[in-house]
Amino acid sequence: MADLDLLTSRQKEIYEFIREKIQNRGYPPTVREIGNQFGIKSPNGVMCHLKALQKKGLIERVPHMSRAIKMLDDPISPPHNLKVLGRIAAGQPLEAIENAEDFSIEEWEKSDETFVLQVSGESMIEAHIADGDFAVIQQADQARDGQIAAVLDDDNNATLKRVYRDRRGVRLEPANKSMKPIFRDKVKILGILVGVVRKY
Repeated sequence: MADLDLLTSRQKEIYEFIREKIQNRGYPPTVREIGNQFGIKSPNGVMCHLKALQKKGLIERVPHMSRAIKMLDDPISPPHNLKVLGRIAAGQPLEAIENAEDFSIEEWEKSDETFVLQVSGESMIEAHIADGDFAVIQQADQARDGQIAAVLDDDNNATLKRVYRDRRGVRLEPANKSMKPIFRDKVKILGILVGVVRKY
């Protein structure tokens, strides 16, 4: 394991920022996010710090990818396999098809009521949920107004949206200003979004 005492104070701050982002949201920050966090205006300035961290064996980077930073010296617990039950629409609803396969993830390993759906579409992009991401869902049959939930409608269509209820029924609200909400008389709540994982 690399010695953190060999780092400059700024390198330590950037290293801890990268580690915190990976641990808490599941993916690393971009060069721009690091620059904004520490007031480094030039991307080259950020890159110098990242190269130093890489040279000292703390991170690994893949060229030409904005978020391709991997922690090398931070031990993680053994992976736990959750079930990927299929795809879920972040756009127009998809026919719900159960197609279970294992998905290795550590963050929710103690839960027996958590599953994963792969996102299809970009209707939740402003909530930082992109096409191809893996949505980690905690099983639940109810959702509070404004929560992001996986829902199933009467036509057996599944979608990932913010859920709101009123006298007219249920409004499924996208997080994309270019898209309109979906209205349904009723829906079945499959679960509440508790995390998003992006694979590179």
